[in-house]
Amino acid sequence: KTKFPYKSPKTPATEATNGSVFMIPNYSGHKVAGGKTEMSNKYSPENIELKWQRYWEENASYQATEAPDKPKYYLLEMFPYPSGRIHMGHVRNYCIGDVIARYKRMQGYNVLHPMGWDAFGLPAENAAIKHRTHPASWTQKNIAYMRRQLQRMGYSYDWTRELSTADPQYYRWEQLIFIKMYERGLVYKKKSPLNWCPSCKTVLANEQVEGGGCWRCDTSVVQKDLEQWFFRITAYADELLKFCDELHASAGSGWPERVITMQKNWIGKSEGVEVDFPVIGFNKPIRIFTTRPDTIYGATFVILAPEHPLLRELVGGEPNEEEILAFAEGERQVDRITRTAADREKVGYPAGRYAINPYTNQRIPIWVANFVLPEYGTGAIMSVPTHDQRDFEFAKKYGIPLQVVIQPQGEPLKEETMTAAHEGEGVLVNSDIFSGMGNEEAKGAIIEYTENRGWGERKVNYRLRDWGISRQRYWGAPIPIVYCERCGTLPVSEADLPVVLPAKIEFPADGHSPLPEMEDFVNTTCPKCGGRAARDTDTMDTFVESSWYFARFTCVKYTAGPFDPKAASYWLPVDQYVGGIEHAILHLLYARFYTKVMRDLGFLELDEPFSALLTQGMVIKDGAKMSKSKGNVVDPNDLISEYGADTVRLFSLFASPPERDLEWSEEGVEGSFRFLSRVFRLLEKFDFILIQPKQFDLPNTLKHLQNKELRRQVHRTIKKVTEDIERRFHFNTAIAAIMELVNALYLYEPPAAADDEAQAVVHEALGSVALLLSPFVPHIAEELWERLGNPPGIFEQPWPKYQDDLVMLEKITLVVQVNGKLRARIEVSANPAPEEHKTMALQDDRIRKYVEGKHIRKVIYVPKKLVNIVVVA
Repeated sequence: KTKFPYKSPKTPATEATNGSVFMIPNYSGHKVAGGKTEMSNKYSPENIELKWQRYWEENASYQATEAPDKPKYYLLEMFPYPSGRIHMGHVRNYCIGDVIARYKRMQGYNVLHPMGWDAFGLPAENAAIKHRTHPASWTQKNIAYMRRQLQRMGYSYDWTRELSTADPQYYRWEQLIFIKMYERGLVYKKKSPLNWCPSCKTVLANEQVEGGGCWRCDTSVVQKDLEQWFFRITAYADELLKFCDELHASAGSGWPERVITMQKNWIGKSEGVEVDFPVIGFNKPIRIFTTRPDTIYGATFVILAPEHPLLRELVGGEPNEEEILAFAEGERQVDRITRTAADREKVGYPAGRYAINPYTNQRIPIWVANFVLPEYGTGAIMSVPTHDQRDFEFAKKYGIPLQVVIQPQGEPLKEETMTAAHEGEGVLVNSDIFSGMGNEEAKGAIIEYTENRGWGERKVNYRLRDWGISRQRYWGAPIPIVYCERCGTLPVSEADLPVVLPAKIEFPADGHSPLPEMEDFVNTTCPKCGGRAARDTDTMDTFVESSWYFARFTCVKYTAGPFDPKAASYWLPVDQYVGGIEHAILHLLYARFYTKVMRDLGFLELDEPFSALLTQGMVIKDGAKMSKSKGNVVDPNDLISEYGADTVRLFSLFASPPERDLEWSEEGVEGSFRFLSRVFRLLEKFDFILIQPKQFDLPNTLKHLQNKELRRQVHRTIKKVTEDIERRFHFNTAIAAIMELVNALYLYEPPAAADDEAQAVVHEALGSVALLLSPFVPHIAEELWERLGNPPGIFEQPWPKYQDDLVMLEKITLVVQVNGKLRARIEVSANPAPEEHKTMALQDDRIRKYVEGKHIRKVIYVPKKLVNIVVVA
């Protein structure tokens, strides 16, 4: 076998991409001892791929440094949790990112493409308990294995910037940011009902509850009253919402509209009014919040959330007190998403009390119901069954009266005949002085009326709740807080950071965190008085680590603070982020919030972390997402062993557009391998161009038609591939265009070896195939490039440019109509002078007979498609 590194023949650099001068190398294989040619034209993926991976490593091909004289491009894929091995979902995500990174590098950008590990988390802790090992050992072993897998795929990562979020030198800065947030009032601790996973034995944020289950293990979530730390994300609700509009989707850039909508809905801004409804025989009013003040005259009952703070007082002494309180306690254990599901049965109990609707002065009953949440508005709502479908269903079920207050155009609504709520627009009726007013106009007028009478006030509410970040587990970043009997709650001194997890641990039999029972960890001194103090034994939610890792990648070795100001200013924001749609709420929202916090703390100078976002689809096999639980996982290692990394890359990029799901296909993998083998055999077909070194001037005007057509095909392919990558990363159609070029090369009949023109045209075509394939399948592209006689390192070459005159068709067929009827088809120049096509249509003999003696009112021209001549007698 050829020894590595191979030293290629000294030949001038090709200029094939610019369409002018080509150097034809002296090549017929590599000569080794004994004069034998050792390198064959048979495609051997393993040899080729390992060769070029060593070359990239030894030449530090992908190390990035700041270069103010070059445009920067920061490409990042969502980093993985070190679960033990990469799966096809990882492969697809990272292949997409790698194409973009390599393409931008060849375009002349200074590219940063880093990789690291989201290393904390429950799976590592649970695995450590199961296998009687330490989470750190389990995690480090997995990282080492997965790193080798990623390197074997040939991704262009700058491994000098690798980071692990479980490294104390990483989370020390996270602890510092926590302290700064605490000092700014952006961190607080309170007791509240929280989502609790009995299996993971920890609290979950609202965003981590999916369909009533834990996002990690699917165990049904219950509610539990606990004290825990919160980040005040609600303080940034308005700004997060405002910047959603700036992260708009556009061709090839921005954020997908779907993700923007999901974030807006989760933030859930609603503008309305809070109103006090007096309670008969009770000294406290019930304050409700509504976004529909135009319907307030139709409120026929009030509903309280089971958690409402006045509920126990209100029902005290009532006949059904125990039943109501038991119902309320049961609903407190149900997660929020299940509580508000549209298809969940709506259940309620009358509280036995009555409120007064201040607008109608009517007595209306107070109910407790399962679908009202304490965190929305005030935890109490007015119910207008005629104009809210949810209220309509509830009222019909329990026989509560209806009152129409908005009449739509057409047939009038009647309470006794309504089968559904009218939630649209109309004119107010039964609304005192506002009757006859349009309901949209009435909203503002009724709010002003309310404030003038002191019944309530204009209010803006959000669905978004503060982010609970305490986790009752060991394997996470310790919260840098101590509790002193004399000084109270205090942050750890910055000089004592990081607060490091104790290395020697023993997990209790039930798997709960050992930290509260570890005296050496808990006992400490007060940073203020020097007396005895106790550490907080909760750790931070792992989503905190992933909310700022992208910024640390810019300066992983910086020790004077979280970020090197120069490096962060140069690289940030991330120009293109790639990851799954499942992170639209969790990670992406948290990262946006954390970025704004770091900006306000003076650590960064940017408003948003990711300028553009690409959310790739899932990998589907047998009709379901690939997963261990489904038993349908395909191991990338097996594919690499049989077909090579380039085949795996090509299949994952060609089988489907990035944003859509990819359907697994064994035939598709085999077809990708056959195509690459076919590409490699082109060297054998065109061995005649690799015989004698000779320089050729390649003019645009060629003697032979087949040379001319092949060259046109080359430049059209360059244009197509370039545009498909630029326009929202349509890699599948770009690869299809390269396949067509390869087919054209196989159809090309090579002339005699002495034909200089043919040699130059073919060499340009082969070089273009290598260059265009290089972002998708880098190993075989490097090999082709070198075997064409070029120095190693295809990614040091500029991305090929097409010539406009070669991509344009010389002739096109133009349709000519008279008064909309087809009268002729004419062959015309594809690149006409102004008005040329109109003139040629009017001068055509077949058209003259239809227009002679008539007045031409106008000539409609659809460029390069048709001319329609409108005439009147």
